[in-house]
Amino acid sequence: MFSIKTNIQQYDTFGQFAEAYKLGSDDLVITQSFIYEPYIKPLGLKCHFVMQEKYGAGEPSDEMIQHIMDDLRSVSYKRVVAVGGGTVIDISKLFALGTLMNVTNAFERKIPIVKAKQLVIVPTTCGTGSEVTNISIAELKQRHTKLGLADNAILADDAVLIPELLTTLPFKPYAFSAIDALIHATESFLSPKATPYSQLFSVEAIRLILPIFRGIQEHGADYRLQHLEPMLRASNYAGIAFGNAGCGAVHALSYPLGGNYHVPHGESNYQFFTHILSLYARHNPSGRIADLNALYATLMGCPAQPEELYARVDEVLSYMVAKRPLHEYGMKQEECEAFADSVIATQQRLLANNYVPLSRDEIVGVYTALF
Repeated sequence: MFSIKTNIQQYDTFGQFAEAYKLGSDDLVITQSFIYEPYIKPLGLKCHFVMQEKYGAGEPSDEMIQHIMDDLRSVSYKRVVAVGGGTVIDISKLFALGTLMNVTNAFERKIPIVKAKQLVIVPTTCGTGSEVTNISIAELKQRHTKLGLADNAILADDAVLIPELLTTLPFKPYAFSAIDALIHATESFLSPKATPYSQLFSVEAIRLILPIFRGIQEHGADYRLQHLEPMLRASNYAGIAFGNAGCGAVHALSYPLGGNYHVPHGESNYQFFTHILSLYARHNPSGRIADLNALYATLMGCPAQPEELYARVDEVLSYMVAKRPLHEYGMKQEECEAFADSVIATQQRLLANNYVPLSRDEIVGVYTALF
């Protein structure tokens, strides 16, 4: 009914973490310069460092991971330490595996997935929850979509929460990641695989996140800086929840948009979020979604009637991330059907977690309505 295999720690500063974990020459640290310079460089650590942005901007791709892997063929290390957001974390998980010559083969599961290194993940955003999940997501360039590799071999041995690392996170990536955490918590609550145990984490994540979002809407972006620790914890709770119960159609439908038009993951997810909830509510209004709506309504201070509730949710979330017609990202009308077919062909891992099954026509209809 429930499983968590990752040890979770929390420290006030990166220096405390580095001392406790005795970071040194046997460690491969994958991070980014804007994190390395203020928090890691002053410590004078003897680790092997990789700056992810050297290999490209944006979210992870098979080409990016392959390039890093090729550059590290001669480097010896016993432990992988990821210090970063979703891109750094998803990349780092692959480096905990045994000899891996071709990244695409791993995502397409054409080779055995075997863990060979200890993996420690330190998230520096507040949304992926990836520090406690067995999933790595990457864009497969030649396939024109994103694909997830889900395997316990890429679970972190340790997840380390350090609220200090969120202090320099700009508002836009904060918003993208925090909304993603809310969607993780929501989709995992509705998943057919959810249990009373996983739902404890879904509910507590939602209880932490929504009041912070309302505070940001009322007081402005800097309000988030007063609530970094609870948002980081909420992201972790949501990761535990969807690591057990999974995410569904919101994530599945967002992948072709993100993969083809390089829309940030949290932003792409949000474009589909309340529309999918409305579709679910029409299908089965008295099931688990009624409990979800009651929780949301209490936290949002509005009625639980879906149309009014989801409009209020959009009002709050749109303050942080704009909701835009899909054609503004470059999507073409004919891609409504092509994207639906791509989702059905490649995202069954996610579609299996839908609150209710969605037909091809319904998936095409979502893209068409949002186009």
